[in-house]
Amino acid sequence: MRGHGHQLTEDGAAAMFEPPSWDERYSGQEKVWSGEPNPQLVAEVAGLTPGTALDVGCGEGGDVIWLARQGWTVTGADFSANGLARAARHAEQAGVADRVDWWQVDARAFAAGGRSFDLVTSHYLHPPDGGMVEVTRRLAEAVAPGGHLLVVGHAPSEAFTHLTGSQHRAMFLAEQLLPGLPDGFEAIVVEQRPRTVTRDGVTVDIQDSTLLARRTAQVAPADV
Repeated sequence: MRGHGHQLTEDGAAAMFEPPSWDERYSGQEKVWSGEPNPQLVAEVAGLTPGTALDVGCGEGGDVIWLARQGWTVTGADFSANGLARAARHAEQAGVADRVDWWQVDARAFAAGGRSFDLVTSHYLHPPDGGMVEVTRRLAEAVAPGGHLLVVGHAPSEAFTHLTGSQHRAMFLAEQLLPGLPDGFEAIVVEQRPRTVTRDGVTVDIQDSTLLARRTAQVAPADV
């Protein structure tokens, strides 16, 4: 689950985190997302020295494009082929295609495979089984020594009372992700940040669960 969803059955909620659902969602002509960078990405990354970045769950590429414009060399990763195709078009239109590449991969099975990045970021990935601790562990393996990991998601709140039980269980507090950090990581930001958003003409208060950590030492990768 990314962003806000409508009322779904339990089976429908589980299907939201499967590639066919997102390929269908990205098959139309209209944009699904605003194209603007996520606010916590801007808040935490604007002061970092640009290097290499990996955005997992990049969707239509809004964060990838923003990072490239800041001077980062970016890999956008998503499990939706249609999403990646859209992101590539948007990067071309934004004039940053020479600074980005694309990787089709499922965050739940993601493995760094020896690749490392100065920044690994993921926003609003919500596996219906509440598997973000495991996803965080996998993402952390791709962070280079001295690099940063930024994971942001929705905290449970009254704004999401329309969602199913499994969708609620997929949300998380930042501190719940800490067990996913391997040895050699220092947590810098572990908090819920309030934000006001407008969805379907209704203004609601939500919270972004925000985990920012830095890799301080080289750690042997775990078996996956």
